[in-house]
Amino acid sequence: MLHATDLTKHFGHLRALDALTVRLQRGQCVALIGPNGAGKTTFIKCVLGLVRPDAGTLTLDGENLLDSPEPRRRIGYMPQISRFPDHLRVGQLFDLMRDIRRGTHARSDDELIRTLQVDRFARQTAGTLSGGSRQKLSACLAFLFDPDVLVLDEPTASLDPLSVEILKEKIRAERDRGKLILVTSHILSDLDEIATDVLYLLEGRMRFYRSSGQLKAASGETRLGRAVAQQIRADAAAGPANGGPAP
Repeated sequence: MLHATDLTKHFGHLRALDALTVRLQRGQCVALIGPNGAGKTTFIKCVLGLVRPDAGTLTLDGENLLDSPEPRRRIGYMPQISRFPDHLRVGQLFDLMRDIRRGTHARSDDELIRTLQVDRFARQTAGTLSGGSRQKLSACLAFLFDPDVLVLDEPTASLDPLSVEILKEKIRAERDRGKLILVTSHILSDLDEIATDVLYLLEGRMRFYRSSGQLKAASGETRLGRAVAQQIRADAAAGPANGGPAP
């Protein structure tokens, strides 16, 4: 599905990605975690075409993501902080995106628009939306064109508890349909019910990449957050090493 090989990126003297090699597959919901400056955002931006790596390859089902924008129409993105033209109404934003994508996407997924009740504020301008409403709108746009890959950056931030559960149900459903979902969050409890795998980056390198089940079994913990914390401590004690992919 999504394969990175020796992906490397420098910003001056800062090495944001250090020969990162990882293979992400359909049906996975991969939690991308790590401290600030670990390379998470740089990796996401490479996938989205917002940053070009200095070296390495990045492919989606064998298609080169670095040389052609065409495969990226199969990727849906929900940023951590969403910005929209303040003067446009929410309904106009959906119309605009559908016009832009017309002819490239046969199916429109409106489920979140209904379940998150975004249609209730369709006539509001984007500039008047609360943080939670902006987050709902961003989620709806990410899923709107039924993408094969979803990149969700802190998707539950600012959402009320009911909306969090609705979004998590949608993520699980799309994962079970065979989509690849890459999600970042500092709240590991939000990932417990949706993440099939955990990819931990540190200083631009993959330190470990394990399934949620493996992490819980190895630690004896039932909560993903505690299992991940144990693995991070064990990884730090073991010293520098590049983690291997999940089997």
